[in-house]
Amino acid sequence: MGEEKCIDVDAAIVGSGIAGALIAKQLGLAGKKVLILEAGAATPPNINGYMDRFLQAGAKVPESPYTPELFTGDGLTDPGTVNAGRPTVLSLGPKGQFGDWQDPKQSYLIQQGPLPFASTYERINGGTVRHWLGTSLRFLPSDFEMESRYRLQSKPGLQGFADWPLTYADLEPWYGKAEAEIGVSADAGDQQYLGIEFPPDYAYPMPGIPLSLVDQAVARAMPNLKVFGVGMDDVKWAVASTPAGRNSQPYQSRRVCAGNTNCIPICPIGAKYDPSVTLAAALRTQNVQVLYNAVATQVAVDEHGKVSRIDYVRYERDDGPATEKGCVTAKVYILAGHAIETPKLLLMSTSERTPAGVANGADLVGRYLMDHPLYLAWALMPDPVWGYRGPLSTAGIEICRDGAFRSERGAFRIEIGNEGWSFPITDPYTTTLDMINGMNASKLNPGRQALHGRNLVKELNDKLSRQFRLAFLVEQSPDRENRVTLSDKFTDHLGLPRPQIEYDLSDYTKKGLAAAKVTADAIFASLNAVQFTGEPAKDVPTSFEWPMGEVTRLQYFGAGHVVGTYRMGKSKDDSVVNADQRSWEHDNLYLAGSGTFPTVATGNPTLTIAALCLRTARAILMNDLK
Repeated sequence: MGEEKCIDVDAAIVGSGIAGALIAKQLGLAGKKVLILEAGAATPPNINGYMDRFLQAGAKVPESPYTPELFTGDGLTDPGTVNAGRPTVLSLGPKGQFGDWQDPKQSYLIQQGPLPFASTYERINGGTVRHWLGTSLRFLPSDFEMESRYRLQSKPGLQGFADWPLTYADLEPWYGKAEAEIGVSADAGDQQYLGIEFPPDYAYPMPGIPLSLVDQAVARAMPNLKVFGVGMDDVKWAVASTPAGRNSQPYQSRRVCAGNTNCIPICPIGAKYDPSVTLAAALRTQNVQVLYNAVATQVAVDEHGKVSRIDYVRYERDDGPATEKGCVTAKVYILAGHAIETPKLLLMSTSERTPAGVANGADLVGRYLMDHPLYLAWALMPDPVWGYRGPLSTAGIEICRDGAFRSERGAFRIEIGNEGWSFPITDPYTTTLDMINGMNASKLNPGRQALHGRNLVKELNDKLSRQFRLAFLVEQSPDRENRVTLSDKFTDHLGLPRPQIEYDLSDYTKKGLAAAKVTADAIFASLNAVQFTGEPAKDVPTSFEWPMGEVTRLQYFGAGHVVGTYRMGKSKDDSVVNADQRSWEHDNLYLAGSGTFPTVATGNPTLTIAALCLRTARAILMNDLK
């Protein structure tokens, strides 16, 4: 492997996603020398290769455009044979079948259950955000104050709830800066609900993306909507446009959104923000460098309790040998590998000084893993609403993100989809194949007729033009035993332990999913839409039974919102980092990203990650790199 080398810089960062890239850019602009260790490959100069992989993929899942290959031979790639593995939604299948969620040869995450953790991520530049729709919601003031507002810690099983060590008012100026960094399209007047406030005359960087025809059809039903029995009897229902990290006009040398309905997994024209935009700006400062295919293996701590170096190994091929070992030394260290890979690195970093791992004196690293378990519902409208155009989603129903019901169950936001039944059943492909071949996987061809010519075109135009779906992103309670640890049996190709996941849904969270179903049923009834949401089979791992008059089986999906595992707080006894995302135990170590969230809150996490990291960059420049 050659001689081991060590690089000395002002700041060392692990991970080049949105957290790492934003902090690197701010430090680079201030003239500080920064080195980023990135486990995956560099983003190519153009994304044609990614697009080709996606278009040719038999399974068009969020991971399909990116390396490493999802398939080898007839099955999923064995995660033990690649150097920077990652989970895929294809490895959430029933036991003993394709994608068995507990088969280490199919699932990168060593899932211990009782239920599967259903969200996935990449290990390339901007890994998690490449699964990002672009939704750039601010959190609500109440999201930062769950314990003081709703007194949840006094209730059985909810002791993990806590207030954040900062408030909406503390973060509000940073939200504005984050919206400028990302390039958010929205109108402030549409976003002032449930306590969200803006400075006088605040304007988003770009005007909002217009509501789609699907959004407009749903909005027309809102004045008459009533949802009973789930604590929302008096809600004044309304559709709100969604702030989006995509261009409604030219911005940051990026094109205007062309409505390709392909935001996940990849915007084909680069109109949607991703962290490569910020990373490119960081590199242009000429103070930031990136080592790609460089996997951090150890965080070393000296006798004074300070981090003294980070060790890494590099490789050239996804399934090839390690080709280089090295280390990086710095004045300040930032781990930004997100909420599964960051605790994995901390827990791997054991020594005489850190026997339980770095920053883990209180045994909190890896705990309180959360997501927004997603309830998916789909229906056929009585008249065409013309989906399959525009971004995947341009609006939602946000008024159900807060209310007195949060003392009993998880809140949710409702995302209105523009892509027909693409998410639920991989349409338009499934319905088209049904109509051509006389099948009925879509449930839209009950007579199993094989159609062609004008009859085929007429039937497809009728069915596809009336499809739409709703996604309910449900608040999950922070549970101490939902956690990331290290597998003592299974490693990746570099010999590093793979993440082991223990995960379940509390009754608080399941009640939120049940309320989502009640709400979906009411919305479809108000629209006179025919619902096609089916009850999942008993062997679907991401499902559970719940009493709703009669016992009903509900299915959840992962939202891609990997949250918790190194939470922030007001004391080293109940948290891993403080409000600046600085480790309580090692004062030159920062842990950035959604892993610091004490609660999952009710909005998509990316904008809040960005706001926190801009705030952290200022703290580093003021306190560590003056």
